[in-house]
Amino acid sequence: MKLAIVGVGKLGLAILEGVLSRGLLQPADIGIMDTNAARLSMIAERLGTPILPVGELGGAERVLISLQPRVFPEASEWLRQPGTGYISTMAGVSVATLSKRLLTERVVRVMPNLGATIGQSQTAITGLDEAQQSGDMQYAHEVFGSVGQVYDLAEHLFNAFTGMVGSGPGYLAVIADALADGGVRMGLPRALAHELAARLFSTSGGLLLQRAHPAMLKDEVSSPGGTTIAGLEVLESSGVRGAIISTVVAATLRSAELGRDQE
Repeated sequence: MKLAIVGVGKLGLAILEGVLSRGLLQPADIGIMDTNAARLSMIAERLGTPILPVGELGGAERVLISLQPRVFPEASEWLRQPGTGYISTMAGVSVATLSKRLLTERVVRVMPNLGATIGQSQTAITGLDEAQQSGDMQYAHEVFGSVGQVYDLAEHLFNAFTGMVGSGPGYLAVIADALADGGVRMGLPRALAHELAARLFSTSGGLLLQRAHPAMLKDEVSSPGGTTIAGLEVLESSGVRGAIISTVVAATLRSAELGRDQE
């Protein structure tokens, strides 16, 4: 077996579907494991992947750990398997902690976001030298490249990446909800306001990627004495910019706390 996926929640399932749809692996090459037996059975039946009993990795060449960080100390006792490479999506868990608990230096740490479920994740990746030399890093690049963009990142920046990008869809969802509420307040139907807010984010993302700095787009939309600059004045006076910065800081610090819990 080439890959075992331990934890097939939203992210684990997205990775599974990504590698299968890209043809990186065949269903028989992947074993899946999760404590939710009913859900696991449905996934296995739909995709044709073998189910692994909890605690048995089936001699997989590599293991993708997509668990909550709090369960890792206990799970690491049975995750250890000689000659295996490990890829972890667990927030805050450093490569040093992974190596210590799994008794190997073939460890890769990645941080994707929920965009993986639609093939548009932004994923940070780092690993130890042995993971590079054994091909585990390249393998992780291919796996997570199947569900979006992959960025090599120094590990000391992972918590910041998690606080901004890993958690980012949640922040943007709140802003989209507020935009829709504003539209409803001014008379737009609720369903239409929700759709417009979602499409607005999608369109704005494409526009931002074409510009060197977000402020360029802001300036393009802001005509002198117009509607946008009037709205921007309210955002600035309400401290929205500072609140968003503080949000990323708080999430970054929480990611660091999660990591210390595993040391």
